Amino acid sequence: MRVYRIAEQNIGIEALHDRVYFRCTAYETEGAPDFVVRTVPADIDRERERSAREDRLEGRPVRAWSDEYLEELAIYRQIAEIMPTCDTFLFHGSAVAVDGLGYLFAAKSGTGKSTHARLWQQLLGDRFTYVNDDKPLVRVTGDGAVIYGTPYDGKHHLSNNIAVPLKAICLLQRGTENSIRRLSAREAFPRLMQQVYCPEDREAFARTMGLLQELTRQVRFYVLSCNMDIEAARVAFEGMVSSNS
Repeated sequence: MRVYRIAEQNIGIEALHDRVYFRCTAYETEGAPDFVVRTVPADIDRERERSAREDRLEGRPVRAWSDEYLEELAIYRQIAEIMPTCDTFLFHGSAVAVDGLGYLFAAKSGTGKSTHARLWQQLLGDRFTYVNDDKPLVRVTGDGAVIYGTPYDGKHHLSNNIAVPLKAICLLQRGTENSIRRLSAREAFPRLMQQVYCPEDREAFARTMGLLQELTRQVRFYVLSCNMDIEAARVAFEGMVSSNS
């Protein structure tokens, strides 16, 4: 077993393949784990079945993933099932930091959240830092929300082992012109649910919904219609950051 510190938790991991450990190298730590996750071959089989089912639903050819990759999914799924007990949940989105404050872009797959994050990097240069480009963790406390880098950072592996206060979440949609508007908590909540990992465990699911509800009271929400030009980053930055400073 090896221990990794992710989102303020020491997590013991027992894996079948070394790729799992390699992915988590930057998070390795010493000390006793707060909890342990481990895989058996049946976990990999279940991930393969889930992937095939999603491909069929989306009308795609069923993809053939390696056991090593599927085990990574199985490990992170187990972590995500436990994290709500630590006031933390997995969010599917691209998380960035500007001047040490966190901003999170969310959208349907293929809409361009990673592209938009790269536009912010292009616009802001050294002021910009990636937190996690795919599956960050969000912790919600009475003092505010914090977003964490994780080893599970998408196909481009854009992340850092950092934690920053989460100030705003932006939901992206394609548009011919760039415009941004503030969302109310009531408008934002059902859209956010589509991007949050929903645990299979009933208590963990209820806890996640409670955390999400609390998040809507602490963080600003926006919807950005954008055309994936550098001007889109400027409009989003001025709407989310400049007006929120």
